[in-house]
Amino acid sequence: MALPDTRLWQRGQVAAHRPLVIAHRGASAHEPEHTLAAYTEAIKAGSDGLECDVRLTADGHLVCVHDRSVRRTSNGRGLVSTLELTDLEGLDWGSWKAREDAGDEEPDVVTTDDRSHLLTLKKLLSLVADTDRRVEVAIETKHPTRYGGLVERRLTELLQHFGWADAPDGPVRVMSFSLLAVRRMRQLAPAVPRVFLMKQVPLPFRDGSLPPGVDIAGVSVQLLRRHPAYIERFRERGNGLFVFTVDDLADVDLCLAAGADAIITNRPAGVLQHLGR
Repeated sequence: MALPDTRLWQRGQVAAHRPLVIAHRGASAHEPEHTLAAYTEAIKAGSDGLECDVRLTADGHLVCVHDRSVRRTSNGRGLVSTLELTDLEGLDWGSWKAREDAGDEEPDVVTTDDRSHLLTLKKLLSLVADTDRRVEVAIETKHPTRYGGLVERRLTELLQHFGWADAPDGPVRVMSFSLLAVRRMRQLAPAVPRVFLMKQVPLPFRDGSLPPGVDIAGVSVQLLRRHPAYIERFRERGNGLFVFTVDDLADVDLCLAAGADAIITNRPAGVLQHLGR
């Protein structure tokens, strides 16, 4: 399967009717989010890219976890930032999904490593590096956090390990709702594309502009529905457009009409099928 020329949207130009399909926390509608199984399934489905959230553990490791607390997606308690990697690795990160999917039925206990173990960002990037085709990675740094800018510094060090920190055509881009975070990444790894995430458009950017050094707007599908004029202004300025989290096929069509460069979805297989891919 031929992939879109990712260099187009990296420069903020319009995708040629072939938006990237990026798996939100992996194929998370079908597998436990942020697990190796979810990302492996997304790659198998043909996803162009993978999205992940990263947090820093108490002993300085970047792990793929969305929430501040481990309670929703594991059998543990506490904050990611106060637990060490070994503590987090001892938790079950998959059985919650089995219970959710089972409803009133008795769920199966998740025992396989790829569905139940914590995933570090290093392991996810290793999966991408070892895949026999190009796979994009959209990494969201979560803020606020007690570690502040240390998150971006650790991320930059990890990208340097893979040789991607200075590669403008590398597979990684960094996203955040935090203006400070995207500014830090501009300083630490200027070659890595940056995405400014928005559920609402801040007043300074309602003219279609973006923070300095950012040329991709990451907007919620709800924002796209409610304020299409804002989205049009981003496009008129030549900025790229990522839309999250798009699972309804009518919203996929809305993204296409808006000229989205990337569609971030929990259901990559279904979106790819809808796009005829």
